[in-house]
Amino acid sequence: MNLPEGKKVYFASDNHLGAPSPDKSLPREKKFVQWLDEVKADAAAIFLLGDLFDFWFEYKTVVPKGFTRTLGKLAEITDRGIPVFFFVGNHDLWMDDYFEKELGIPVFHRPQVFNIGGTRFFIGHGDGLGPGDKGYKRMKKLFTNPVAKWFFRWLHPDIGVKLAQYLSVKNKLISGDEDVKFLGEDKEWLVHYARRKLEAQHYDYFIFGHRHLPLEISLGGNSRYINLGDWIHYYTYGVFDGQRTELLEYKK
Repeated sequence: MNLPEGKKVYFASDNHLGAPSPDKSLPREKKFVQWLDEVKADAAAIFLLGDLFDFWFEYKTVVPKGFTRTLGKLAEITDRGIPVFFFVGNHDLWMDDYFEKELGIPVFHRPQVFNIGGTRFFIGHGDGLGPGDKGYKRMKKLFTNPVAKWFFRWLHPDIGVKLAQYLSVKNKLISGDEDVKFLGEDKEWLVHYARRKLEAQHYDYFIFGHRHLPLEISLGGNSRYINLGDWIHYYTYGVFDGQRTELLEYKK
């Protein structure tokens, strides 16, 4: 991907729209849409790194209602020719092809490598990577199993969506504090994962979400790990200007 002069690449993650309720998440959604409206002025591309929604499931002809402001703004941005890339998170992992067909936004279910203006980025949501967390990894395999998805589709959307939203809000990432504390570099499993990847080849930046903490950690050898934080407590995002990537806070 080339980066034209004066243009930037933006990264955001973990909005959890809809949690803990649509009414309570609406101010956060409006703030995020305002941010999208501002960055489109100089955006060469926008990367959304998952958990945009606190729950998302696509039936063949039905998607969860709501989020009109966000979807409309994303449609406006892609209609202007600005590419948007979406990486599913653990809360919206049941995303299928709705974004691609309706908004022209490619959806990735695994981390991807992007070369942007000669800088190598390793990008993903971050869930299920690195050592440990075997319980979650087993659960993710179950939830992404085609048979499990097939059975869920047989629930009426009024029942399935309501049940899934209830369970999603109860998830510790949105209701607890344990996973939003800095553990120290030696205990950050995404740091361990990034360092293992560097043994095979070089990446200038590892960009992840999922942890809900804005983090910047040097990995040595001119490589950095960045966690984008969230749009619940921090309202932080990443921006690459062709020279460096930094974390910023949206304060408006």
